[in-house]
Amino acid sequence: MRVPDFAHSAANLRRVLAMLALSAWLALAGADVHAAVPGHGPAPAPKAEDSPANQAQVAALRRALNAVVALRVSATEGASTARSLGEERSGSGVVIDADGLILTIGYLLLEAQTIEVVTQDERRMPARQVAYDQATGFGLVQPLVPLRPRIEPAPMGGVASLEAGEPLMVSTSGDGGAVVGVVRMVDRRAFSGYWEYHIDQALFTVPPVPNHSGAAVFNRKGELVGIGSLFVSDAPAVGRVVPGNMFVPVDLLAPVLAEMRATGSTRASRRPWLGVSSQLQDGRVRIVRVERGGPAQLAGVSAGDEVLEVDGAPVDSLESFYKRIWTHPAPTDEVELTVRSGEEVRKVRVQAVDRMQTLRKPQGI
Repeated sequence: MRVPDFAHSAANLRRVLAMLALSAWLALAGADVHAAVPGHGPAPAPKAEDSPANQAQVAALRRALNAVVALRVSATEGASTARSLGEERSGSGVVIDADGLILTIGYLLLEAQTIEVVTQDERRMPARQVAYDQATGFGLVQPLVPLRPRIEPAPMGGVASLEAGEPLMVSTSGDGGAVVGVVRMVDRRAFSGYWEYHIDQALFTVPPVPNHSGAAVFNRKGELVGIGSLFVSDAPAVGRVVPGNMFVPVDLLAPVLAEMRATGSTRASRRPWLGVSSQLQDGRVRIVRVERGGPAQLAGVSAGDEVLEVDGAPVDSLESFYKRIWTHPAPTDEVELTVRSGEEVRKVRVQAVDRMQTLRKPQGI
């Protein structure tokens, strides 16, 4: 009796599911076509009734999906971020230029010791971190050897023209090639993360994609519109429990790409960091965790403290909390917090630091 090749069967299953998802997405986008999963053979010949527009759409989608690669990252020994991100990390990225530059979500790269790129035809190659930008959340990776055969970069789009309910295509890459999913855009709004992060516009989609780290989301033209960041429970709007994902719009990349490539970050990322995790609870900014040995803990801030003011200015949201801190011109400035601990209201002076200076780097860097 022949023993089943479960690994091969699993890969085939992923290819079939990806083909079904892509076909469903094409149908939602208004194209009556057949397409192949990138890296697994050519698409069937177009049917005679397929219009030139449909054929062009298929070609654009295939190019977009072919640009998605897998990333495997190992953190440096003793990395502080290993507690939250793990020592071994995996995610996706998208080739965005002819030299093989890869755009991904930046947290995958924090304190990285080694980075490996895995293409959809299972080629593996070492890579280096080019940039990590705290302000946007983007990361850039460059393979250390040329991508052969060359991967055509994904074209860039934008989120401004997307409408609520519009179908989008999400692709992640891992063992067995691309995994394709169909999602819908449900909202564009500002986003504040508990980890001292804020962007004025983020893209929210449903249903949730589990392997969201660095996932690529494309519009119906096959243009890249966002990079996967995290799972959220309130995708349509604050207060509604509808799970989905938050994507960082690629619109944020163009103004900073050259600076990221030249300096490894941006000026906007050189801002005060306190080392707190915060939540908005009943209209109040509350500290839920302080980084061990971080500026806030050293100043006496504790989990459970409610932040009332920053430098004497009232704050009533994570956005106002962060943006008031970031008005300081230097990342090492002193920031005065007014906090309530139980019934006690007190002022605390926190000596902020440059977050990037707290992260471990591989030897020789």
